[in-house]
Amino acid sequence: MDARDVIKRPVITEQSMAVMAEKKYTFEVDVRANKTQVKTAVEEIFGVKVKNVNVMNYKGKFKRMGRHAGYTNKRRKAIVTLTQDSKEIELFEA
Repeated sequence: MDARDVIKRPVITEQSMAVMAEKKYTFEVDVRANKTQVKTAVEEIFGVKVKNVNVMNYKGKFKRMGRHAGYTNKRRKAIVTLTQDSKEIELFEA
């Protein structure tokens, strides 16, 4: 898998912005990606050193539209902790 295939998009919420002071950044990643792939993708794309990666899986929610029912897509979220000497990711600064 390519690095751009592993990381889908950044997660920008109040809680994710609060932990950025601790050099923790949140991304939505591919559901098949493991921690090692997430680490190498972040290091390759943003040019930083990663200290730790935590991942969380989310099941799809049950939704209905009239008589049609189904589930939303399942997701995988990764919280990436950077080392103290690495620079910040400028994507989240704006």
